[in-house]
Amino acid sequence: MRVGAVRVSWTLLDERRRGTRFVRLPIKSILNSPQQTGMGFWSLNPYVGCEFGCTYCFARFAHRYVVERGREGGEPGTGAWDDAAFERQVFVKSEAPDVLALTLKPSRLGDAAIAIGTATDPYQPAERRFRLTRRILERLAQFHGLNVSLVTKSPLVVRDLDVLARLAERSRLTVYLSLITVEVPLIKKLEARSPMPQVRLRALKRLAAGGISAGVMIAPVLPGVTDGVTQLGALMRAARDAGASFVHAAPLRLYPAVRPIFLPVVARHFPALLARYERAFDARGGISEPYAAALERRVARLQRTLGFPTWAEDEAARGRYRRRSEMTDDLGQWVLPL
Repeated sequence: MRVGAVRVSWTLLDERRRGTRFVRLPIKSILNSPQQTGMGFWSLNPYVGCEFGCTYCFARFAHRYVVERGREGGEPGTGAWDDAAFERQVFVKSEAPDVLALTLKPSRLGDAAIAIGTATDPYQPAERRFRLTRRILERLAQFHGLNVSLVTKSPLVVRDLDVLARLAERSRLTVYLSLITVEVPLIKKLEARSPMPQVRLRALKRLAAGGISAGVMIAPVLPGVTDGVTQLGALMRAARDAGASFVHAAPLRLYPAVRPIFLPVVARHFPALLARYERAFDARGGISEPYAAALERRVARLQRTLGFPTWAEDEAARGRYRRRSEMTDDLGQWVLPL
C-alpha cells in the first residue's frame, strides 16, 4: 500500500494460538468527518476487525474493504476476505494516538461529538496488548470542551476509569455499554466470544459509581428475537439496577456484507423467522419504516415506565424532535415466542 509517495508494508504485530493475526495498518488520519460518514458526528476506530465476531456486526464491510485494498496492493499477510476474516485478522492503527494529537483541531468539530467505537469495539481483547484506546483517551483528556462518546461490550473499559474521569472533568463524556439481551443462551448463539451480560452490567455499575455518564445501547434489536416487551423490559430493568443513566435502542441493519453471516444463524436457531428476514430488509439493509417506528414507540413506553429519558425527550433537548404519526407499538408478525 502507498501512503503518500512511500510504499509501506503492513507488519504482523502479534498472532494468537487460535490463529487470529494482528496487523499494523498505516494511517494518515484517524478521525472520520460527518461528511465522510453521513452521520452527525466524527468517528474514531482504533482497530478494523474485532475478535468478538458478533454474527450481526455491520462493520464487516469496512474490514472487507481494507483486506481487498491490501490484496490489490500486494500487501503481505492479507489474503482473500472470507466470512471469518473479520475476527481472525484485526488491523491495528498503531499510530492512532500520535496522529490524533497532530491532526485534532477542536475548532473544526463545531458542536459535533467524537464517537469512539462506531465500527469495531475499542476494548476488544486486542486492547489489552496494544492499549490504543487508553492512549487516545489520554490525548483527548488534554483538551477542554469536547463532546466524546464511546461504545463497547467489554468490561475492560473500567481499566481506564482514571483517564475517563480526567476526560469527563474537561469535556462531555458518555459511555455506552452495548448489550442486546440479558439471556445468556441467546448471547452464546449470537455473539459467543463477547463478554456475558452480567459482566457487562457490573462494568456499567462501576462506571456509574465512578461518576461517569453511562448507559446501555440496545443495538441491534433483532426482530422476532429480542424485540418483545418481556425481553426489552428485562434488559432495561437490569440496566437501571446497574445505575444506567439512559438506554438507547436501534433495530438491526442487515447490510449486504452481514446477510451471508447472519441469515444462516437465523436459519439454524430461528428457522420460523428466516423467510421474514429474507424479505423484510431493503437493499441497503434497512428494515421497514413501520417496524422501526413501532419499535421506537415500544422502547419509549418502557423507558417512561422505568424512569429513563425517551428518545423524543432526548431529541427535543437537542432541537431535533420529530413526531410519529402512528401511536401503536404493535410489532405485528415479528413478535414470536423464542
